[in-house]
Amino acid sequence: MTTAYAPGSVTTVFVPQSDPEEGSLGVSFAVEDGVHATVKPTDETVIRLDGTVTSFEPVAGVLDSIGVTADVSLEADIPVGCGFGASGAATLATALAAADVFDLELSREDVLTAAHRAEVAAGTGLGDVFVQEQGGLVWNTGDGRDRTERDDRIEYTSMGGIATQDVLRDEGAITKVADAGTEALSTFHPGDSLQAWFNASWAFAKRTELPTQSVEQTVERVLDNDGAATMAMVGETVLATGVEGVLDESTRITNDGAHVR
Repeated sequence: MTTAYAPGSVTTVFVPQSDPEEGSLGVSFAVEDGVHATVKPTDETVIRLDGTVTSFEPVAGVLDSIGVTADVSLEADIPVGCGFGASGAATLATALAAADVFDLELSREDVLTAAHRAEVAAGTGLGDVFVQEQGGLVWNTGDGRDRTERDDRIEYTSMGGIATQDVLRDEGAITKVADAGTEALSTFHPGDSLQAWFNASWAFAKRTELPTQSVEQTVERVLDNDGAATMAMVGETVLATGVEGVLDESTRITNDGAHVR
């Protein structure tokens, strides 16, 4: 039995690429709350999330791709399906734990690639695992993936999920995302304050027309308290910086990537 951990991740701006296996352009960061996956060899794969048996397509897919069956117990410290990359974290943590417990001859890059492909195949993510593998603030504006360390405190509240698959399959929505995202990424500078980037990210989110009325009202509440806020991509979740006690929950950007515990 082996347990691995992967941090959650939040994408603030993204631009899908023509080849999903390439991931996406965008700006994301890892958060210290994440997903723990405990993997035990079994004759048939069974997946549990917080104690309840569930069908978790990318997790089942990554096990199948590396040729093993297992009992997988997932414990999530982040909201599932709300823009915190929970599916990516679960898939990456499962792959790391499985590679260890089955003593597979897989490099870390092999494990990362398997997790990413399982996410893409399931339609649940376009590159979350790359952020979760490294930790920190991670971006790709067209010149390749880069990273810097940050430890900003963030407040958030989650009001529900927005199915990533539905957005990715909506050509009109993707066109809006691509246009708005390309413009937003042209203004990104890794040395800027998180507050400045959240302001730019919120302008992007509004152009995509993805924010719900609840998201818009929550962002306004943060702005009224002199903070900055944006929407997690993709979820009915608002993230804020520069405030204290305005939103329900808090976390921090973590510079620790996924690892076997």
